[in-house]
Amino acid sequence: MKLTVKYGTRDIPFEVIYRKRKNMEIRVEPPDKIAVIAPKDTPEQVILDKVKNKGSWIVQKLFEIKDIEYRTRNKEFVNGESFMYLGRNYSLQLYIDESLKKPEVKLYQGKFKVTTPSKDEVIIREAMEKWYRDKALKKIKERVKYYQYYFKVQPTKVRVKEQKRRWGSCTSKNELLFNWRLIMASSPVLDYLVVHEMSHLVHRNHSQDFWDMVASILPDYKNRREWLKKHGVKMEL
Repeated sequence: MKLTVKYGTRDIPFEVIYRKRKNMEIRVEPPDKIAVIAPKDTPEQVILDKVKNKGSWIVQKLFEIKDIEYRTRNKEFVNGESFMYLGRNYSLQLYIDESLKKPEVKLYQGKFKVTTPSKDEVIIREAMEKWYRDKALKKIKERVKYYQYYFKVQPTKVRVKEQKRRWGSCTSKNELLFNWRLIMASSPVLDYLVVHEMSHLVHRNHSQDFWDMVASILPDYKNRREWLKKHGVKMEL
């Protein structure tokens, strides 16, 4: 459902998403998406009043987003192109070997070295994505195991998948799902996302208890989250 409120001279359009939860949450995401996650059966007027009361905060968030360049150029899979891994940028170096059946990807001496049977960008991109996915699953599983010490509940499964709008999620079956692009983030930021989703094994919403749990494990989680907000858009192939 889509609604609009007036804040000063500005219209604030937003989407309402009803879920089984206790508290209402307002999300502002690039480039100008506003969503309200509301408990089921919440009256429309209550939602409108909530958004209007948070108008100043919403407008400020929209201005902050405009200060960051969210329009990412398409990557070119050519020599010298830059790709992120664990928070650092590495340049691509291509080697052609027509005898190969499929490309081989290595991170060696500060560069992504890809030996490929052709310069077909689709083939190279698929090879690099597979490399990222493999590294992401291994690293994330390692960090989940590391932070398990803080949790009595264990995840039933840890997977990486394609998620365009989410960095991670925790299912009702206690499965932890992570965006494979997380491996592009710095290690502290990756750890924040791991702890964030593991905390959902205990607290299913973003209540104060949830954030208190995150803070008890990572006292500086707000700094890590801020890095993700500013640089997350760069984590793309």
